[in-house]
Amino acid sequence: MLSRLMTHVEAAYAAPTAEDASVAFFAAMQDFGASYLQTRLYRRPTAILTSASHWAAGGFITRLAPSGWPGSPAFDYVCFECNPLLGAIRESRTSYRFSDFAPRDNAQYGAYWEALSEANIDDALCATSYGGEGVIASLHLGFHQRDFSSDERFAIHMAGLALTERLMSLTSPPPTTTVRLTKRERDSLALVAEGKTDWEISVILGIAETTVRFHVDNARRKLGAVNRAQAVARLVNQRLI
Repeated sequence: MLSRLMTHVEAAYAAPTAEDASVAFFAAMQDFGASYLQTRLYRRPTAILTSASHWAAGGFITRLAPSGWPGSPAFDYVCFECNPLLGAIRESRTSYRFSDFAPRDNAQYGAYWEALSEANIDDALCATSYGGEGVIASLHLGFHQRDFSSDERFAIHMAGLALTERLMSLTSPPPTTTVRLTKRERDSLALVAEGKTDWEISVILGIAETTVRFHVDNARRKLGAVNRAQAVARLVNQRLI
């Protein structure tokens, strides 16, 4: 699933600017029911993380939404009055859904989901990359529907992470050193990219499960990623898998 989806959005990763990459990614994801996109590249606020400080950090690249929704009372409500997504930043999440932080069966978030419905957002899949010196690249990708399979969600999240890594690389100086992974490290991460568990990877490669974790963690550290999902996205962005 992931390899097919990555081919589908290849134009986004080849785009010359962050805005072009965002627009191309959204165009490709509309085939999957995407109804909203927002991309940002900013620095983590040094002040206490609140809705106001998060907004003030700026860095908005592209927002593709129904006409009239940005700046509307519903938009202001989810951005300033009720923004449960701050929890994802506090936890340094790389992949999550809006509904992970605003459960739909919780009456507390009824007004939140009603406001999002004005932008045709039934749920959103989000990706966030974390770089040096507090740099954050984020993607919010809203959908008309929310009944994706686990494989589809995994693939969309990973494709989104590859996009946020691309956004960072388009606006940052190229690395001064080349990351060198061993064959086992690269093979292990490539299988992580296909959604394989550590046990499944151990069977495929004929090594112990603990050895798989060793190789994946080594690769993650070399790539400067906060977790294995971001490590895979960095490998994809560098065309190493």
